[in-house]
Amino acid sequence: MANLNPVIPDIHGAPRKASEQLRQGVLAPVFELPDADLNWVCFKDLCGRSKLVIYFYPRDDTPSCTAEALEFSELEMDFRECGALVLGISMDDCMVHGAFRDKCGLAVQLLSDVDGEVCRRYGVLELKEYEGRWRECIRRSTFVIDRKGVVRHALYGVSPRGHAAQVLQLIKEI
Repeated sequence: MANLNPVIPDIHGAPRKASEQLRQGVLAPVFELPDADLNWVCFKDLCGRSKLVIYFYPRDDTPSCTAEALEFSELEMDFRECGALVLGISMDDCMVHGAFRDKCGLAVQLLSDVDGEVCRRYGVLELKEYEGRWRECIRRSTFVIDRKGVVRHALYGVSPRGHAAQVLQLIKEI
């Protein structure tokens, strides 16, 4: 799907913010995305049954993204015991997700948002200059969503190390 909101530079030539951030207390945007096994995961089907932890990360198989995915995977049973399901989302395709999951032995489900539409709705895209060109990139962010689909915590610009344990504490509070 084409981006209907063109990037408009500010007076200094830098593009404006790519997407607006979600706030605590709003209904989480619904989505349907494929996972690493090409199965479709529908947000509406998950709400009501589980609390959700949705973490957005820049790219599969990079050091920070791998560390974050491993930490969420190591705590996956703890999240399940709290009635929560953990989903990781990036703009990598399903095949790349599958290779990353298998290589690292990940327990969390990875979803593919190749066109960045879900990333935009969750407000995790930011514009960065790379080799003289502006690109949309994922800002590492995590959302804790209750069974009613309400965003209880919206965490933007998180550090990957130790983050999963912090999110587990937040899940225990709702």
